[in-house]
Amino acid sequence: MDDLKHIHEPPQLAELLKQSAEINFTMASEPRTGALLRVLAASKPGGRLLELGTGTGVGTAWLLAGMDAASTLSTVDTNPRTQNIARNGLGADRRLSFVLEDAVDYLRRQAAASFDLVFADALRGKFDGLDEALAVVKPGGLYVIDDLLPQPNWPEGHGEKIAPLIERLASDAQFQIVPMSWASGLVVAVKKA
Repeated sequence: MDDLKHIHEPPQLAELLKQSAEINFTMASEPRTGALLRVLAASKPGGRLLELGTGTGVGTAWLLAGMDAASTLSTVDTNPRTQNIARNGLGADRRLSFVLEDAVDYLRRQAAASFDLVFADALRGKFDGLDEALAVVKPGGLYVIDDLLPQPNWPEGHGEKIAPLIERLASDAQFQIVPMSWASGLVVAVKKA
């Protein structure tokens, strides 16, 4: 099966990827991850979505492509240079708000069970601040992480953190998870009601 054949990219994606390459940003979500994000976002009509790690807006574009008109997306990053690429390419979308802040600091200010979908693309909210990220997921909501299969752009020590992270998620009685050896390696977790 050609799992890329029926993936239709968001219209802004080509420009975001071009600008990512110009600044040598190599951490953008790949197309299969993006397609999954779009489908998961579509499953949350009128939802409140959160992305931890805007980067240059590639994952953001995929999430927006799946969202309905009543949904909102907050995207958080600490890097103004990369987030400005996303802001320039996607900022006209009224469903989207940008936050320039540490993800864990942002999470600590959010009410418990306040998001229908959390995509933790950054290290913060995935390896650091996991409890804070899981706390903001609503019952029936999704927590999604990627970059769990070996990649050449991983920071030092990334690989050693993956097995304990998956074990931690698998042992959390509040969540059902499915680890996926697909795309960049993902876990999709659903918070039980």
